[in-house]
Amino acid sequence: MREWIRRTLFRMLSPTLWAAIRDFYRQYEGEKERIKRREQWALAHYQIQLKNIKAWSIKHTEETNLYYDITPLNKSYLAESISLVTGHGTDKINELFHEIESDSEIRSHFSEKLSNLRWGKDIYIHYGRRLGWYAFVRIIKPKIIIETGVDLGVGSCLLSAALLRNAAEGAPGRYYGTDIRSEAGYLFGGKYATTGELIIGDSIQSLKKFDLPIDLFINDSDHTSNYEYNEYLTIQEKLSKTAIILGDNSESCDSLLKFSKKTGRSFLFFQEQPLNHWYPGGGIGISFHPHRSSRR
Repeated sequence: MREWIRRTLFRMLSPTLWAAIRDFYRQYEGEKERIKRREQWALAHYQIQLKNIKAWSIKHTEETNLYYDITPLNKSYLAESISLVTGHGTDKINELFHEIESDSEIRSHFSEKLSNLRWGKDIYIHYGRRLGWYAFVRIIKPKIIIETGVDLGVGSCLLSAALLRNAAEGAPGRYYGTDIRSEAGYLFGGKYATTGELIIGDSIQSLKKFDLPIDLFINDSDHTSNYEYNEYLTIQEKLSKTAIILGDNSESCDSLLKFSKKTGRSFLFFQEQPLNHWYPGGGIGISFHPHRSSRR
């Protein structure tokens, strides 16, 4: 039928008009092929993510505060970022990553606690960007850490594991976690809870009452930009001279960047690249005063 229509039109139309129609058709077919080629090329970049979505959706795992590993290259970038802030060499920082990733005691602690939950039977806790939190604590050896927004308490336990090792090396510190939910911090127990405490209530109100100098502040509570910025304003005069601030919402909010500019602090951002997971990744906003020493 298609060939018959072509021949009929060829006999009916003048050569000039037929040539114009033929050229238009060729351009139309060429445009369809161009669009199809570009679409296939773009979709090829998301095939792995679509497979990851399907695999993740059938599992009984967490649905917020996702747990995933990050790629080896991404860990190298994280080590470089921490090195830039602290002045410590990347070899040391990578050793600290390995230290917590190979910690069988904290892994057993998580497994035991998770086994008692009525949901999430497939949860396996990977640390992702929290490796950076752990390394910062091990390097700067803070006396006081505050984390706003505790959720289950994975970060709480990792930070406390770092404090326990610091204490064994003669540099003790304390952890304070704030959360508005009374059920927060389910994982924060055992020996990890000996390093600090949870403060239940509105984070800003809790921070207003806090009267100790803060060496490491981690924002991971209400992720609205105004609330996050007000947390920073609340702790501004409570920060020690060498304090570091880590923002867990900096991939989508510029509150820590604005605060850093306002207070004369340096700022950089580390972007996660998750390994075998559909989530595009969060990151760590880092606000700090540049170190004066060379890399060690």
